[in-house]
Amino acid sequence: MMTFIRPRLRKPLGWAIAGTILAAAWLVNGGHYGWMLAIVVEITMLVRAAVLYVYGAEDSDGGALAGSRADERQQLISQKSWALAGKVAYAAAFFLLAAAIADRAVWWWPLAVILGVASLGYLFGLSNYATWEDAPADDADAGREARSPVS
Repeated sequence: MMTFIRPRLRKPLGWAIAGTILAAAWLVNGGHYGWMLAIVVEITMLVRAAVLYVYGAEDSDGGALAGSRADERQQLISQKSWALAGKVAYAAAFFLLAAAIADRAVWWWPLAVILGVASLGYLFGLSNYATWEDAPADDADAGREARSPVS
């Protein structure tokens, strides 16, 4: 996917792009402090990107994560963390939606959209990563047992 970008640059570049998008949003928003917030956001994200780039050169678990060279254990921890974050965000959107409906608020619909997108993402993940019952197992062959390499 991003093979043309060196692994050590991937996360810092992502943070820099995200910061630029957020700063541009503050500039478009305008207002009394829009340009000041845009500058603060851009500088903060560029500093974060620089710190990630420097930290990515270290030979440690954190450096491996910052430099996009995580091993399987670190990737599993990252996947579990993202899964937990998704569950918390889904639960928060659900409870806020329930509160908005009970309060007869007009701002309930963005929460319903978040729940709908999260539900579709979950179903998409199930369709991509699930193992269905009719699919043969990895170690299953044509109905005969494999010989033990010891015997």
